[in-house]
Amino acid sequence: MQMNVRNSELVGSASQVQAFYERFPYPPPVDDLAAYRQRWQERPRRQADFHLFWPTRPYREDFSILVAGCGTSQAAKYAVRWPTAQVTGIDFSATSVQHTLELKGKYKLDNLQVHQLPLERVCELGATFDQVVCTGVLHHLADPDAGLEALRAVLKREGALHLMVYAPYGRSGIYMLQEFCRRVGFHAPEGDLQELLGALRALPPAHPLAGLLREAVDFRSEAGLADTLLHPQDRAYSVPQLFAWLRAGRLTFGRWIRQAPYSLHAGLMTRIPPTMRPTHIPIEDQYAAAELFRGSITRHSLVAYRDDCPCILEIEFSGDRWREYLPLRMPDTVCVEERLPPGIAAILINRGHTHTDIFMPLRAHEKALVEAIDGKRSVGEILSGHSAGDAAGSLFERLWWHDQIVFDASGVG
Repeated sequence: MQMNVRNSELVGSASQVQAFYERFPYPPPVDDLAAYRQRWQERPRRQADFHLFWPTRPYREDFSILVAGCGTSQAAKYAVRWPTAQVTGIDFSATSVQHTLELKGKYKLDNLQVHQLPLERVCELGATFDQVVCTGVLHHLADPDAGLEALRAVLKREGALHLMVYAPYGRSGIYMLQEFCRRVGFHAPEGDLQELLGALRALPPAHPLAGLLREAVDFRSEAGLADTLLHPQDRAYSVPQLFAWLRAGRLTFGRWIRQAPYSLHAGLMTRIPPTMRPTHIPIEDQYAAAELFRGSITRHSLVAYRDDCPCILEIEFSGDRWREYLPLRMPDTVCVEERLPPGIAAILINRGHTHTDIFMPLRAHEKALVEAIDGKRSVGEILSGHSAGDAAGSLFERLWWHDQIVFDASGVG
């Protein structure tokens, strides 16, 4: 199933890609995870992360995790994040595996195993996993379909897949520069990256890549720059292509990791005239419309499940079931209470969003309800203590769509 959206001849072999990562290990290696460990010691942060993937399962920490294409540090970070989980990292780069093993030794990560193994051969581990994490990998494979099939094969029936692949429209400037490098014969690893940086500084301000140059972390390191502009194999998926790819791989879409950019009810999309914001169309078409109108989404990060998963309940707000949900605040949210518009008591901002148009203003009664979220009471219990009652129920739906909360629905009948 061909999903390449660019008219390019990116058919680099696995050996080319492997050689690329031996020369430019990615992400740039780190040797200090102390701050990361401290950040994830907060139980509410771990609970919110767990229920983002499993809204209907009781919270636990002793699950199994596969980090497929773990790079230099991702598997070590998961082992730090979940100290009682069993974490396995695989990567076909010997350099990346070595960096990960150094972190394993330094931080005594006895819950981490690391293997030099291509993703397509993951079944050779002889194990299945509760969670499979594969971010920024499949779009670099010669056969992403085979890679996705291999991941599904090691995902438990009730497991969750965290997947990230490139998106085409927000990367248009990147693909233009990739094509430029090919035409002028500038290739990794022979090319001088300082020369490439000099060329990028000469780009006109209106170039599609100019905004990413100012904001993207990848342009601040040689490895990131090479990974972005000189990778021998790279493809991207629009929203419709992504959903078709998942279905062909016998997977079911769960949710976006950050869903507000795809919602017709958040940020920029709310400024569109209502007649051009058709909320009655299928949700996949809503997501596709948001991607097209925004034009700046560079990657799709999502949760997916096996299509035979028996117990995934969608979060929905019709009927009364939502009153039993236990809301959990997203830990990266900040509450702004200064220099606000008239009638607004606070503005919520999730710092995980890269789109600056996404924020959620609150009126005084809504702010009081948000402050009542304590991780112990259900939505119905919170509303029962306020005069607004059911009329305020839509607030929790907006909080959810704006990535301000996740729900623990494990206690729902």
